Amino acid sequence: MRVTFGVLGAVTAWDETGRALVLKGPRHRAFLARLLVAQRQVVPVARLVEDMWTEPPANAVGTVRTFVGDLRRGLEPDRPPRTPSQLLVTEGSGYALRVPKDDVDAWRFERSMNNLGDARPARVLEVLDEALNWWRGPAFADFGDERWLRSTRSRLTELRLHAVERRAEAMIALGNPADAVPALDAHVTDHPWREDAWRMLALALYRSGRQADALSVLRRARSMLREHLGMDPGPRLRRLEEDILRQADHLDPGTADTTVNQVWEQATASYDGALGSSARTRLESTVGLMRDLAVTGGGGLEAARRHRVSAVAAAEQLDDPVLTARVIGIYDVPAIWPRADDPEQSRWLVAAAERTLRSLAEDTQDAARCRLLSTIAVESRGTLPADTAASGPLARPLQAAGQAEEMARRLEDPSLLAFALNGVFMQSFRRAGLAARRDAIGTEITTLAAAHGLVHYEVLGHLIRIQSRCALADLTAADRHAAAVDELAARHELPLVSVFTDWFRALRTATTGSLAAAEEAYEQAARSLRGAGMPGLENGLLPLAQLCLRLTHGVAPHEEPGTDWGPYEPWVRPVLLVEAGQTDAAASALRGIPSPARDLMFEALWCLVARAAVAVGDRDVLARARTQLAPAAAEVAGAGSGLITLGPVADCLTAIETALR
Repeated sequence: MRVTFGVLGAVTAWDETGRALVLKGPRHRAFLARLLVAQRQVVPVARLVEDMWTEPPANAVGTVRTFVGDLRRGLEPDRPPRTPSQLLVTEGSGYALRVPKDDVDAWRFERSMNNLGDARPARVLEVLDEALNWWRGPAFADFGDERWLRSTRSRLTELRLHAVERRAEAMIALGNPADAVPALDAHVTDHPWREDAWRMLALALYRSGRQADALSVLRRARSMLREHLGMDPGPRLRRLEEDILRQADHLDPGTADTTVNQVWEQATASYDGALGSSARTRLESTVGLMRDLAVTGGGGLEAARRHRVSAVAAAEQLDDPVLTARVIGIYDVPAIWPRADDPEQSRWLVAAAERTLRSLAEDTQDAARCRLLSTIAVESRGTLPADTAASGPLARPLQAAGQAEEMARRLEDPSLLAFALNGVFMQSFRRAGLAARRDAIGTEITTLAAAHGLVHYEVLGHLIRIQSRCALADLTAADRHAAAVDELAARHELPLVSVFTDWFRALRTATTGSLAAAEEAYEQAARSLRGAGMPGLENGLLPLAQLCLRLTHGVAPHEEPGTDWGPYEPWVRPVLLVEAGQTDAAASALRGIPSPARDLMFEALWCLVARAAVAVGDRDVLARARTQLAPAAAEVAGAGSGLITLGPVADCLTAIETALR
């Protein structure tokens, strides 16, 4: 039989039908209360004797055993004779009440309060309306000032007062200040030292159109605080009084921020209620929220990626490929960096998209198929083969990008086409020297997005054009796109955009400014990247930027102990060894060196390798570098990233040709 316990009021216990169990006299209830205060821990008999009696009787231990037997019969009346109790157990020289945490009202109340965190007002109100109803009176109401009870009772009382105040705060935030007034008025009458309660009562009255009553409450608060505590009101109460007297704008519930918050809370609460338990609708709605969350900042981006995978997995469990296709395809968050933040997650999403494609009928769901193909192209970033032409499974991302673009153009859907072009951009690294091709992609995305109000893709288009114009040594045009994208980000509250424009301006300083100014610019840019939720971009970037900066300024690079070069380590190491005078080690590191990944750092890393190969005279590596870099002879190495620069590729090719003569 399930037994639940109540201490938020008189101590009592109920069976699973809600009937109160017979607990005998006050001593039995005190004994039960003492075990509940221990929160499932063992209380030694000696401690029980000490706590139950000021002057213990001679047979105190025997009396404790009698209490235990009586309570066991009262709490488990149907337990067969001579079978051990599952609830009030004996352990060693003491007793413990092994009650589940959900079965004690005080424990449920504490957990509800702790779990609220920074929940939205609508959620706060919902939780606290229920939790405050569990209180039937003061905690452990039928006991006096027992020493063993003081801290628990004090904690619960403080939590209840805080809950009353937080509930009132939620009501005010939801635009119902008048409804909060009665409870707050009673609250400050019973607890006149609670300054926050006085402040909320005055605010609730003011927002209910009762300015004179609000000022009267503040005067009453001043009087009560002086009478009970001998002190004047704190700065928050004094400031509120000043704000009410001058009718400060921020107190007005009709201000823009307050109105927006109220609309959000009321609409989301209504939407949540209307959806009920519809799993399919909830999944699609959740992914839509994740898409918006992804552009809010580092924490939002990381959370969006995590929840996205959970949503796709949940959709697959429902065995509805059309739904799964929608859940995967809704998340059309623009992507600018061709290296995955979480490669394992990206591989999983690509596999899920492929499974879903195979499950869809060939002649239906063209829009869904287009989004799945675009997802494959975007999430397969950085997977093109390094040295050879794409073939077999490696050709799949290129194929998916082409199919998605063709399908989107045929469907004449601007948002689909923007998503598909993002996939085309991610697969535009088949070889070096394709900055002009990416510039054309960025131009189309920008024009398309601006014409159809696709703000996030308009941002993407400008960022692509910053990269491509830098690669083509057109910093003036890159400046224009940086200014345009910063303006869009400010207007639409897109904080992650500044990460890329900060790094672009560091590149700008590296190209036209002093070494010291460029070093400071890169340090500042790196600070903006911390916590942005983009490990695929951040990992190893600052050391690589600093290395390229020093090399282009003709200053010998130095490696700090413990420097993390991230994914760039194999191609950075030889040049570092050369600069340290370890040419034999550099030559060894160059032998059999793989080609770097085909992405925005491709040309820069090959130029670093070529620099080391020139120094040690490795003709095979030099020939490979010349073959890879030749198509990019008119570009600036590394600048296509919009982040770093290693100077013109043509200078590197000249050095290679000289070394090969």
